[in-house]
Amino acid sequence: MEIRNDLLELQLSELDMLLSMYPEGDEVVLDNPAAPTDIRRFVNGPREAPPPRLEFTLNVEVDEPKATVAMWCSFPPLYPEVLPKIHLRSSDLSRQQQKDINEKLITFLGTLDLGELCTMPVVQWVQENAGKHITLSYADLQSKNTQTVKETNKQTCLSRFWIYSHHIYRQELLRKIPALAKELDLTGFCLPGKPGIICVEGETKYCEEYWHKLRYPNWKHISCKHREDAECKDENEEASFRLFTVFEELTFEAHGDYGLRNDYHMDLGRFLEYLKEHKCDYMFSIFFGVEGKESPK
Repeated sequence: MEIRNDLLELQLSELDMLLSMYPEGDEVVLDNPAAPTDIRRFVNGPREAPPPRLEFTLNVEVDEPKATVAMWCSFPPLYPEVLPKIHLRSSDLSRQQQKDINEKLITFLGTLDLGELCTMPVVQWVQENAGKHITLSYADLQSKNTQTVKETNKQTCLSRFWIYSHHIYRQELLRKIPALAKELDLTGFCLPGKPGIICVEGETKYCEEYWHKLRYPNWKHISCKHREDAECKDENEEASFRLFTVFEELTFEAHGDYGLRNDYHMDLGRFLEYLKEHKCDYMFSIFFGVEGKESPK
């Protein structure tokens, strides 16, 4: 995966601009508060793994009617030479209207010039266009029949969070990681050592709670590298989404001296085999920036 320092610096500059324009703490909310620092370190010198993506939510105020639209942004490594991922959400939009406005947003993004920063043009577009959808949303909500509401309510939002840490050694964390997953009814795994990898999947609200509780109050060198979301209508779709049946700690044969914390590396070839067994080996290149090779049998 190509990574260019000049483009990462543009991304950081755009984030700095947004933070200066929206100084209140709840206006720009970073998915991973440590991401800007990690990216700056990567730009200033070599690192063991690609930096995390800049991902954040910008809460955009709409005047007529009064409403707040959450604008979630994810910058790919080559942004702004490729388009960012942007998704709009609002409690004032029905599910259908939310789908409609996001489809129109994709069309609008296609009109922007590659190489140009996109966030502020999208903010302006949201302020000019979201009100039309919100007004329609109120009318649609009033006309929905009870059956439609019941069917909508049956849908379950599921997520899968892929979490990367520079290392996981401390016994306190090794106890907390599975205990918290069990408490929130999440499946997945933890790969301790250097690097440390965690995957959790389950209801979206519980995945988000897990991510929040895991990194606070003081876990700094950790990032959510990738996130997958789905809306499931029934138990069959939920079962199809899940890749894991339990939460487990992986204990692959490691190399290095277990007594020296900084030389405690897990066998990543075995890890790749495990990912392939669970049909998620695509994550190896996302985590490490290279195609993996399985360990010799």
